[in-house]
Amino acid sequence: MRCVVQRVKEASVTVDGEIVGKTGPGILALIGVSTEDTDKDYKYILDKVPNLRIFDDENGVMNRSLLDEGHSILAVSQFTLYGDARGGRRPSYIRAAAPDMANAYYERLVNEWRAKGIHVETGRFRTEMQVSLINDGPVTILLDSEKAF
Repeated sequence: MRCVVQRVKEASVTVDGEIVGKTGPGILALIGVSTEDTDKDYKYILDKVPNLRIFDDENGVMNRSLLDEGHSILAVSQFTLYGDARGGRRPSYIRAAAPDMANAYYERLVNEWRAKGIHVETGRFRTEMQVSLINDGPVTILLDSEKAF
């Protein structure tokens, strides 16, 4: 499982001209699921995202997490995180999970974060979405449950 984590001042997702999800200060999490993902991969992303210490403390050091700050997550499913462009100019998505599997893991993440008391907003699975954000910092962290990077 892969996740692009961006610390944001605000972010939103629009579908057909309607804002379907938004957050103020917090995290925009772009989430990709692989054909090989298991519960181990899911648990890695589930724990890592809200606990990343990417928010400034009183000394201006990134030492606080989303949980420490009480911020929100805007979670957006994005199969293109498994696009492989090493072999040519058109990315291959062969490692991206089928929609049923991807949505199941994505929904589990969202529901579990909510169960932990985190305010989570979402995009709309399998639609054309426009994502807007003000990246704070900018801070962008790449996560891969296989620790490929």
